[in-house]
Amino acid sequence: MTDQHRVDTLGAYGNVHASTPVLDELARTGTRFDRWYTPTAICTPARASLLTGQAPFRHRVLANHERNVGYLEDLAPGTFTFVEALRGAGYNTGLVGKWHAGTERAAADFGFDGPDLPGWHNPVDNADYLAYLAENDLPPYEISDRIRGTLPNGGPGNLLAARLHQPVEATFEHYLATRTIELLERYADEFRSGARPFFLELNFFGPHLPYIVPDEYFDMVDPADVELPASIAETFEGKPPVQANYSAHWTFDTMPIEVTRKLIAVYWGYVTLIDQQIGRVMDALERLGLVDDTAVFFTCDHGEFTGSHRLHDKGPAMYEDIYRTPGLLRVPGGPEGQVRTEFVSLLDCTATILDLAGIDPAPAVDSRSLLPMAEGQDVPWDEDIVCEFHGHHFPYPQRMLREDRYKLVVNPDSTNELYDLLEDPDEMTNVYGRPEMDEIRRRMMGRLYRVLRERGDNFYHWMTTMYDVGEVDYDPTQSGLDETTYQADPGERVTL
Repeated sequence: MTDQHRVDTLGAYGNVHASTPVLDELARTGTRFDRWYTPTAICTPARASLLTGQAPFRHRVLANHERNVGYLEDLAPGTFTFVEALRGAGYNTGLVGKWHAGTERAAADFGFDGPDLPGWHNPVDNADYLAYLAENDLPPYEISDRIRGTLPNGGPGNLLAARLHQPVEATFEHYLATRTIELLERYADEFRSGARPFFLELNFFGPHLPYIVPDEYFDMVDPADVELPASIAETFEGKPPVQANYSAHWTFDTMPIEVTRKLIAVYWGYVTLIDQQIGRVMDALERLGLVDDTAVFFTCDHGEFTGSHRLHDKGPAMYEDIYRTPGLLRVPGGPEGQVRTEFVSLLDCTATILDLAGIDPAPAVDSRSLLPMAEGQDVPWDEDIVCEFHGHHFPYPQRMLREDRYKLVVNPDSTNELYDLLEDPDEMTNVYGRPEMDEIRRRMMGRLYRVLRERGDNFYHWMTTMYDVGEVDYDPTQSGLDETTYQADPGERVTL
């Protein structure tokens, strides 16, 4: 699992300049999901959803600790997690790398083996990492060539990229792969003896910004070969004003376009570094004779803008750049080179992991097993997907409905959004207010409303009174003084 990873950085997803042979091979020998979405484009809530199989509104861990705006920072005691279910079924369970699924409770508190590595970025001052450098006579972390813009108040912008003065063997990515291989070797011994099966999760902190990589990756891609995303021409006309504010926060307009090309080039180099480290783990899996017994997933918590829509990082803008993510799954005996186009989610990993282990996935209430798909079966599946957002630097609730051609985004504070992804795949033109879109807008608003009500997501209350959502069977005013207004006759409902 990576962090903040664009789907279009992989050769398997069509990037002709990508150097990702390991992940491309995983796609060739397994299943590539072309419509794999995160439930929310922010680290901690997405990771908590993976742990629990619950949508963010349900587990209520809704923001990162570093920018928390008053939400819960840890899962409630007693919340179901797949790792505790696996542990209870006799599994070894390991996690090496980024945790970031809570503040007070660490991965070990849920039953994961592995070094304690909290925080959102490579913790280069971590004691275990420093010991690894010392043991291998490797130089410490040092950077130069910093890339950052200027904030609206004149201050220095967030660090976006830098050159790392360490060999590959000293990078945090190499360290994580090394520790994973060590744990895999330990687990393999117990598995072969018949004692315990295993689950092992390798979580890279990258390619999340800042992109800090050694020379060979910093300079791997010629910026001249980078085709800028079409949405670099974003004007924010007809869009929620928060998007332009976020663009200013991420200092896009304070940097020349050549810098944006370089940032994208370095980002691709970072992905290559990670791909190579995944390759070391996959080689170990083969060396240990575990390939035919092991299901392998690859995904991330969410995507990254990297200049798209004149933005960086992620935030209150529900574009495909940060919601559609890579999703690969290879299961023993499954068909090779399969491509699935159903709308699936990071959430569905939870039920899939439990299904593979023969454990009832029912407690993962918002999750469905992908195992039948990975085995090549045709299964009934929803023709759309709902995603949510609750804020990052400030509270900002959003809900999204994505179907084959259209995407609807509801922004209670501002302008709603509707995109025709067939005619406008880069989501440049908001057609929400166009008269010719009335029928589509009404249909999608009604569908989103019904899904939220069925799930118990109280965001629907805002929609009840503000939009044409079809039939209403309760008093949305909650006044309790004139209930007959919404109950004209038995069996009759009122349409707002």
